[in-house]
Amino acid sequence: MWLEEQLRVLPANPGVYLFKDEKGRVIYVGKATNLNNRVRSYFGTSNGLSSKIQQLVLKVRELEFIITGSEQEALILECDLIKKYHPKYNVSLKDGKTFPYLKITVNEDWPGIYITRCFENDGAKYFGPFASADSVRKTLRLIKKIFPFRSCTKAITGTAGRPCLDYYIHHCLGPCVGAVSKQEYQKVIKQVILFLEGKQELICYELKNKMRTAVKQSQFEKAALLRDQIQAIEKIMEGQRIAITLKGEQDIVALAQDERQACVEIFSVRNSKLVGRKHFIMEGTCSEEPDQVMTNFVKQYYASASFIPSLILLQHPVWEMALLSEWLKQRKGNNVTIRVPKRGIKRKLVNMVAENADRSLLLARTRWVNLESITSGLHELKDKLSLPQIPLRIEGYDISDIGGALAVGSMVVLKKGLPEPNLYRRFQVKMVTGANDYAMIQEILRRRFKRSVAGGSSWAVMPDLILIDGGKGHLNAALEVRQELGIDFIPMVSLAKENEDVFMPGKSDSLDMPNDSPALHILQRARNEAHRFAIRYHRELRRKEGIASILDAIPDIGLKRKRALMKKFGSVEAIKKASVAEIWQTETITLILARKIKQYL
Repeated sequence: MWLEEQLRVLPANPGVYLFKDEKGRVIYVGKATNLNNRVRSYFGTSNGLSSKIQQLVLKVRELEFIITGSEQEALILECDLIKKYHPKYNVSLKDGKTFPYLKITVNEDWPGIYITRCFENDGAKYFGPFASADSVRKTLRLIKKIFPFRSCTKAITGTAGRPCLDYYIHHCLGPCVGAVSKQEYQKVIKQVILFLEGKQELICYELKNKMRTAVKQSQFEKAALLRDQIQAIEKIMEGQRIAITLKGEQDIVALAQDERQACVEIFSVRNSKLVGRKHFIMEGTCSEEPDQVMTNFVKQYYASASFIPSLILLQHPVWEMALLSEWLKQRKGNNVTIRVPKRGIKRKLVNMVAENADRSLLLARTRWVNLESITSGLHELKDKLSLPQIPLRIEGYDISDIGGALAVGSMVVLKKGLPEPNLYRRFQVKMVTGANDYAMIQEILRRRFKRSVAGGSSWAVMPDLILIDGGKGHLNAALEVRQELGIDFIPMVSLAKENEDVFMPGKSDSLDMPNDSPALHILQRARNEAHRFAIRYHRELRRKEGIASILDAIPDIGLKRKRALMKKFGSVEAIKKASVAEIWQTETITLILARKIKQYL
């Protein structure tokens, strides 16, 4: 009854809505162009709603809404309310506090550089947000080693009795004792700002001029200090150079996701140098699509970012890209382009960031694991599975395909209960046609262990336990290969996902292993890693095949013509939209063939 009454008064205006539970706590915040239509969509049929949203709807006992003048205002208000309430069902940056920044008090006569969590419009200059207090402290320590600015908070009069230790080790210019003029000190602060903005070449140019002047004036100690400063900056610059030919200011954002959370990695490129990389954990991402996670990250991160670049490259598209671009433009005061590159150097860069996100998520997952639990789990596996020794190396195998098409296999390795990504391997199934998981798992195992017989590489290391993702049928298929190759000494089990049943050779029933068993958790970790790794490879192949197969199916379109078409139009979708005359203008494409392509697509 309460719901019908509240839904009845919903306006058709843009605004923000808040869902509350039975205790009056805000559990979800959303924005809408039309509040009436958007909020009602939650409470109609459950078809098309994710499991997470279905759970949310069951807990809603009250709703509030705030009308705004435009969708742009609604977006800003939504970001503010998510930061204020940290709603349980919103995808949100994982942090109980606001993120840390570096604050440079440029509005003072003798500026200082400090760590703060308050981003205020107080005339100071801010850099951030940083992913953690540890990362901002490392940055502060780094610039303190290079630039001699003051780190104290005392009032500067120039008449102090004696300077602190920083002055004697050349980490401060000593403004407290009048050892430096205000103008000279301001130059150091300017250099720090240029450094944090990625303009190190300009700093080096200025410092080299100063060093030459010092040498001419026989100020050799000062020249030596400047030389050391230049070398320190150049060393950092060398470490920042990566294989990038991009220019200007840009952020590259990619993510990795699992059943618990998502890790978003962001690389900041300034002047063709990687000047910063951060990763953020996003909570509440269960059953959320990557584009939704990316949208929430972009809104929340750039709502508090001290600097917004003119170009943002994303791994996945964001919802309402035009609206977000306009919002970022207003925050920056200049045009901001959001792009999802499909090919070329920009796509390679996004893929590199995605790989880093994958590793960061893997590291985050390892933090969930209690080392004592791992140790007890490995001992429990030895006892439960009657293994000859503790399984310090476990190999997990899985298959991913669609009706037998583009079938791939994965092999992952757990060492002492933890994932070892450098040892992961992937396979493209070559010998099996049609949907036959048993034959596919056999092919993968044969290829893996035939390589181990050859020796001389990581393939030669034998596992203490093999885990197959699947039921008894998958295990029996794998056991045939084990017998065939004469590797019966390697223990082998399977784990079926539906009921988390563990099957052993020679036993018809599954092993009794409680849900809270540390041993089961280790097997699940191996199975989940194998599943994730196989699906990732399968998606890569599917994406490539999706582009190629449509053109390959057209008669008289060979590799050369396909490349020419893709080079000219960039995508199959663009070819579909092109006219016959435009297709005809492509190299090696005749008029007859252009008509055939247009008709086929």
